Amino acid sequence: MRDIPYVTILVVRAKHVKRSRPGYHEPVIALGIDPGTATCGFGVVALEDGQLRLIDAGCVRTQAKETDAQRLRQIHEALRGLIEQHRPDRVGIERLFFQRNVQTAMAVGQARGIALLVAAEHGLRIDEPTPNEVKQAVCGNGAAEKGQVATMVERLLAVSLAGVADDATDALAIAIGSCYRAAAEPRVATA
Repeated sequence: MRDIPYVTILVVRAKHVKRSRPGYHEPVIALGIDPGTATCGFGVVALEDGQLRLIDAGCVRTQAKETDAQRLRQIHEALRGLIEQHRPDRVGIERLFFQRNVQTAMAVGQARGIALLVAAEHGLRIDEPTPNEVKQAVCGNGAAEKGQVATMVERLLAVSLAGVADDATDALAIAIGSCYRAAAEPRVATA
């Protein structure tokens, strides 16, 4: 695979995966994606023993001078690389809820379609929250402001996100929501 133009902003990798304590679900790793053609945010978060942990976050950036097909291929390759690197259990891809600018909506929709395709190619569980559902999961308020979401992401992950692109912070919020969704799913008893 050739070098893909994405910038990793934060990298915190675990040396091992902990075993779950009784009463907790198995550890889960979620990849959150804030789709966009020019900038596609990503965030990888783990939930282990009831604790959230940042694994990776950043943005896939493409050049405006390239064709739509080239840009979408780059996003596909970058997301595929992230899935192969981090091996998430599920992927959260923000649902396009409302967009005033039709051109922007089309570009976001195309990038969202690529993200859905990559997740499906890897057979991953896909969560498709609306922006309000992401805010609700992270802040407890579906009408929270962008700054409130960023502050809660920092608190929940116990990291500073100063200087981190909004797209990456939003993707981390999506990943956190996916981890919470996994924890809320009923457990299947094994015999």
